[in-house]
Amino acid sequence: MTLGKEIDGKAFAAKVQDKVAEGVAAFTASQGRKPGLAVVLVGEDPASAVYVRSKHKMTLKLGMESFEFKRPANISQEELMELVEELNGDPRVDGILVQLPLPKHLDEQAVVELINPDKDVDGLTPISTGRLALGLPGLVPCTPLGSLMLLQDELGDLSGKNAVVVGRSILVGKPMAQLLLNANCTVTIAHSRTQDLAGVIHQADIVVAAIGRPEMIKGAWIKPGATVIDVGINRVPAEEEGKTRIVGDVDTASAISHVAAITPVPGGVGPMTIAVLMRNTLFAAHLRAGLPAPLGL
Repeated sequence: MTLGKEIDGKAFAAKVQDKVAEGVAAFTASQGRKPGLAVVLVGEDPASAVYVRSKHKMTLKLGMESFEFKRPANISQEELMELVEELNGDPRVDGILVQLPLPKHLDEQAVVELINPDKDVDGLTPISTGRLALGLPGLVPCTPLGSLMLLQDELGDLSGKNAVVVGRSILVGKPMAQLLLNANCTVTIAHSRTQDLAGVIHQADIVVAAIGRPEMIKGAWIKPGATVIDVGINRVPAEEEGKTRIVGDVDTASAISHVAAITPVPGGVGPMTIAVLMRNTLFAAHLRAGLPAPLGL
């Protein structure tokens, strides 16, 4: 039995990082300064702290400036908004990322809306979202763009493919659907209330799973020969008592025998998210300097 290919997100992300490092070196040489990424972390959420550390390391590794702003969980809305305004006006900062989720007393949407769209490396402001919907150049959310890059590397031209995106979040589902539409796919957005979800998924040449439920999508739901991007990161109990393991939204064990290709969890989409954040920071630096977008990214 021939098993489907596992798409190596780590290897592809490493190629993207190499290209970004080249672009950073060229930008620094021409502009006399390094591109700068500012990351704001509010509170002590362990997962958020891990993400911020990994972003900080990668920013420095690729030759950029990293600015970290750690604030207590009880920060006021006004204080956080003032910090974002300062970063909007800081000439050293090309990209601003406010690590989400924020503590419940803070208005996340108001904070995101305040970020200068030209520095919106997460691609979440209404202006960034509007640019994506209109097919205009702009900064695009990292995980969906990373997923699209993996698909294009695997399949080449996506034109005419039937794609199903399972999940409708503003972080992944909606921008992913828009990117696929812009790539000339026929796109269906499915979600927890979709009738006959299995039947809808079975029509797809491309399945992007971003619903946040461990191994919810069964192998039998997926058409033979389809390509699957599993965005899910879910912790479930491991066989060893007290331990956990990470699984995706797709039951890979029951899908691997008949799909053409699938991203593993971990090691698939995850590495691409940080690689694309670095790419977006370089793009933002070019945009702010009035330079054309870097080639090959």
